[in-house]
Parts: sequence; structure tokens; C-alpha cells
Amino acid sequence: MNCKALALVILSGFLAGPALPAQEAATTTPARQAQVERRAARQQKRIAQGAASGQLTPGETQHLEKREAKLDRDIGKAEADGKITPREQAKLNREENRDSRRIFRKKHNAKVAGQ
Repeated sequence: MNCKALALVILSGFLAGPALPAQEAATTTPARQAQVERRAARQQKRIAQGAASGQLTPGETQHLEKREAKLDRDIGKAEADGKITPREQAKLNREENRDSRRIFRKKHNAKVAGQ
């Protein structure tokens, strides 16, 4: 291999190197979005199931729905630039954790719809 070809191979390695982290970040962002959206959808199903079974009173359901609407707005804000950063994902995870605990507590308290 002559010197020019060797220099070209080395130079292309240096140029491709910085592109790899950018590709990695691009592939993890949709995964973050999908994870956040899947979890929000599961929580919405938990609320609907609790309302249908009578575990949640109409007032509790309304309160939880307001929390879920706020979460949806926050997800929309985080996705506005086309990606969810690790910091935004951490904030959304904290909010989803809080909402999940609220759903559990309201579904398992002594209040029953229709009584």
C-alpha cells in the first residue's frame, strides 16, 4: 500500500469516528420516545380499567386523567425538537413514577364507584 492510500484510510477513519456517536444518539432517541410513550399508554389503560371495574370513583378518574393530560403535554414539549434528551427522559420518568403511584393508591383505597 502506498503512502497516499494509507493516509486516505487513516484520514477516513478519523472522519468517520465522530459520526459514530451521532449515529448512536440518533438511534437511542426513538427508543427513549417509544419507552416513554409505551409507559404513558399502559398507565392510561390502567386508569380505564379501574374506572370500568369500579375501583376508581368518577372524581378519582377525573383527577388521574388530568395528570395524564399533563404528562402528554410534557411529552409533546420534550418531543418538539424531534428527540428526547436523557435529562428530559429522566424528568418524564419521575413524572410517570409519581403518576403510577397515584394510580395504584387510588385503585386500592377503600373508595368504590357507585356506593
